[in-house]
Amino acid sequence: MAELVVHQEKVTKEVADELIKICPFNAIKYEDGEIEIDAACKMCKICVKKGPKGVIEYVKEETPRINKSIWKGITVYVDHIKGRIHPVTFELIGKAKELASKVNYPVYCIFIGYQILESAEELLHYGVDGVFIYDYKELEHFRIEPYTVVFEDFINNIKPSIILVGATPIGRSLAPRVAARFKTGLTADCTSLDIKKNSDLVQIRPAFGGNIMAQIMTPNSRPQLATVRYKVMNAPEREEKAFNKITVCSMDVKKFKSDIEVLKVTQKEQEENIEEAEIIVVAGRAIKTQQDMSLAYELAEVLGGNFAGTRPLIEAGWIDPRRQIGLSGRTVKPKLIITLGVSGAVQFTAGMKSADYIFAINKDPKAAIFSVAHYGIIGDIYEIIPKLLKKIKDAKGLPEEILPKYAVPVSEN
Repeated sequence: MAELVVHQEKVTKEVADELIKICPFNAIKYEDGEIEIDAACKMCKICVKKGPKGVIEYVKEETPRINKSIWKGITVYVDHIKGRIHPVTFELIGKAKELASKVNYPVYCIFIGYQILESAEELLHYGVDGVFIYDYKELEHFRIEPYTVVFEDFINNIKPSIILVGATPIGRSLAPRVAARFKTGLTADCTSLDIKKNSDLVQIRPAFGGNIMAQIMTPNSRPQLATVRYKVMNAPEREEKAFNKITVCSMDVKKFKSDIEVLKVTQKEQEENIEEAEIIVVAGRAIKTQQDMSLAYELAEVLGGNFAGTRPLIEAGWIDPRRQIGLSGRTVKPKLIITLGVSGAVQFTAGMKSADYIFAINKDPKAAIFSVAHYGIIGDIYEIIPKLLKKIKDAKGLPEEILPKYAVPVSEN
């Protein structure tokens, strides 16, 4: 922290007038014989450098340096529902192992819930150095207060340098609470992670509307927290042999007190998830009318895949928001993704660039999508898609007329 200190004993009317004149933000005021610096100040320090010497002083408070040597290891929070582990957990284990190998750190998992021992054993097949479980009836359902208390107990005992959390509804609720408890930093929705030799985590994510890729670090705070979306990282292969051990942790159940009482749990109706699709056809801004969405629907149908869209089509009401790909939508990692008239803005490509094969069709040869695509066709989708559909149908022996299962009624508006 830093501040500007005014030595009022050196202030005169002439001194004040000079300081007021040189301040570019009009942040200096002179009242009752004293100078005041208000909230308009940007700490540019011009008043210190060019103003009357010794009147205003820039004072920087020394921040206590953290002892990084006592913080070791990378921990992955195990996201689950009734012991059924979310796949993002395995992806984070893969990334944690990659980072840990660079600084010779162990990789741990923290598993919170009830009757989760059997599920925890599965994690040992992915090469983690240990799984710490908190298994109590009071932790059966996610409630923010007891889960935070458990996390606090784990961090105080193990002192992990880095904690990775999946950007799921639970993870996005829990991670900020834990970060606030330890007065440390948290970077949300990271698209890439790296680590320095001094154990500082480099957290990379798009910023300023996707115009830049920011590298964020918290060099004087521990633990370092980051949330990562599903389908961004790669999960390691499952080993037949189980490695290392499970540690059952104990706590005073009185600490699990919560203002939330779970009265009933209603299972949400299962819905189709584009994140699991192996083939995705994406409609972009080049689709001129809602009726023309049939091009994307039919191509997805004949390929046995799913379809999605970009933000402009979501905002137009042509596609369900749950089918949006990008920073404000879903992150996908299919075997094949075909984009139809998609420009390739960073906000979109951040959500699909990990696909095995990216096939782009766009009539603009300078479209950004071609910089991430493995294959591309420069041309009008209204000319290319009908020809592509015919070739696929002929190859598969499909009828000429197909009613895509994804077709939706066209709005009269």
